[in-house]
Amino acid sequence: MKLCFNQATTLENSNLYKDLEYCEKHGYDFIEIRTMDKLPEYLKKHSIDELVKFFQTHHIKPLAFNALVFFNNRDQKGYKEIIQEFNELMELAGKLGVKYVVAVPLITEEKILKQDIKTSCVNVLKELSDIAAPCGIKIALEFIGHPQATVNTFGQAYEIIQSVNRDNVGLVLDCFHFHAMGSRLEDLKKADGSKIFILHINDTEDFPIGFLRDEDRVWPGHGSIDLDGILSALKEIGFSEVVSVELFRQEYYKLDAEEVIKTAKETTVKVVSKYFDLQPV
Repeated sequence: MKLCFNQATTLENSNLYKDLEYCEKHGYDFIEIRTMDKLPEYLKKHSIDELVKFFQTHHIKPLAFNALVFFNNRDQKGYKEIIQEFNELMELAGKLGVKYVVAVPLITEEKILKQDIKTSCVNVLKELSDIAAPCGIKIALEFIGHPQATVNTFGQAYEIIQSVNRDNVGLVLDCFHFHAMGSRLEDLKKADGSKIFILHINDTEDFPIGFLRDEDRVWPGHGSIDLDGILSALKEIGFSEVVSVELFRQEYYKLDAEEVIKTAKETTVKVVSKYFDLQPV
C-alpha cells in the first residue's frame, strides 16, 4: 500500500509548495491536491509547467484532485457549471498525471427523496465517466458523514456506483465519514475491494452520530473510530491501493506544517501497518 497526504491536513498553515517539499522529505508517495484553494493559490506565483517538472523530478506524485464539489441534484445552471469545471480539471489532470478526481455530493437543508438523489448521482457520474475515460482518469465518489449530505453512508454510495457500473467510477472511503453517520462494517465486507479507489485515514473524538464535524478529527489511532474493524475488512475484500491521511483539526493548524506532516505519517503508519505493508520510499 502507498502513502498519500491530503492537503486538508495543513489547510491553514501551509501551501502546495511547502506541502510538496515536506511530503517529499518525509517519504510520502502521493499527494491529493485541493483544487478549490491550494492549486489556484499556487498558480498565482508558479506555472502549471513548474508543477509538472516538480513531479517529473521527485518521488512524490499527484494522486487526486480534491474535489469536484456538490455534483448532484443541481439546477440547470449548476449542472452546466459542474460539467465545465470537470472538463477543466481533465485538462490539468492530463498535464500533471493525476489519477483520480474526487466527487463530493451535495450538502443541503432541502429534503430530497433518496431515489431522486440516486438518479441524479448515477446520471451525472455516467456523464463524467464518459468525459474522463479517454483521459484515463477515474472518478472517486466520497460520501460525506453529515446529516445534510445527500450521500452520507457507505451503503448508499456503494449502491450508486454499482448502478453506474463503470470501471472508472468508484469510491473514496473516509474513515471519519464512515463512522460519523454509522456506516456498517457488514456493508463494507460485502463490497468489491476494487471499487474502493482511495482510503482516507483519520480518527475522531467520541461524539454521537449526527453531531460529528470535520474539525473533530484527530490523529489516526488517537480517537474512537474502529479503525481495526475498517482496515481488517478492507484487507479481507482485497483493497490494498492507497491510504491518504486527511485531517481538518484547528489545533493542528497552529502547529508547524512540517511537524503536522511528520506526525500524520507516523500515526498513520502505526495504525495501518498492522494490516498492510506500506512500501518504503
